[in-house]
Amino acid sequence: MSEIKILTQFSESPGPRYCRQGRWSGEQFYHDILNQAFAEAYQNGDKLILDLDGTDGYMSSFLDEAIGNLVYDFGMQVVTDNLIVISREEPVWKKVIDNEVIPEWNKYKDGGTTPKKTSKKNHPAWFRLIDGELKKGVWILSTT
Repeated sequence: MSEIKILTQFSESPGPRYCRQGRWSGEQFYHDILNQAFAEAYQNGDKLILDLDGTDGYMSSFLDEAIGNLVYDFGMQVVTDNLIVISREEPVWKKVIDNEVIPEWNKYKDGGTTPKKTSKKNHPAWFRLIDGELKKGVWILSTT
């Protein structure tokens, strides 16, 4: 299994939802780390472990944006089948992700809502599951 430890691979102090709101955002984490790691695990028939422990804490919007974009790009079932969230220090985060973030973003996706992209940085192309096939491209997202 592959693993991402936010503390050592991203930041000790994760920030807000969007890049335009400040450093170490959920949007940045998704586009710079989580998307590619999840795509690689999925492609290899593996699960991805996301370890939330050890940081200074989270704004719920950070986790909502990072995990929500994952649901948007890969689909709810693929995410629930292939992502293992660890939060021993704050088990409430796993409950929030499982019971709120994933189902809500599934509704957004089904309703045609497009995630915002607020970073002016050119993120590397990221992966999306389209009709059961993993595709890599530069996806146009709403900036409003």
